[in-house]
Amino acid sequence: MNLFQVIALIVVVFLLVITVVSVIRGRATRREGVLWILVWLAAGVAFAKPEITTKIAHLLGIRRGADLVLYCAVVVMLVGFLMIYVRMRRLQRELTLIVRHLAIRDARMMSTMEGQESPSDPRPRRHEDEAEG
Repeated sequence: MNLFQVIALIVVVFLLVITVVSVIRGRATRREGVLWILVWLAAGVAFAKPEITTKIAHLLGIRRGADLVLYCAVVVMLVGFLMIYVRMRRLQRELTLIVRHLAIRDARMMSTMEGQESPSDPRPRRHEDEAEG
């Protein structure tokens, strides 16, 4: 085992411990924790025994294990980017709805404080209405 493998394994163990602690403290769900633990274990195996990735790559028709790792990393990153994009769009929609709701509520509160109709009443205010009321 070379120096890079030793350092990489130490980093993987550190990340694995952080993941377990995050699940225990409730910062991550069990499902997320299991997924990340599997990722860290796979990374640890790939660092400790790189010949395993080469064997798996050959089974899949890929020449080198490093290429397999790169392809998997690119796919995982693309999926992650898509998930982040979808989540940001959802949060943006929710924020728009909240701001819209608050603006309508505040406008109604202001109009009732001033003795005017609510903004949802599309009729223009006429002087005859004031005389009747």
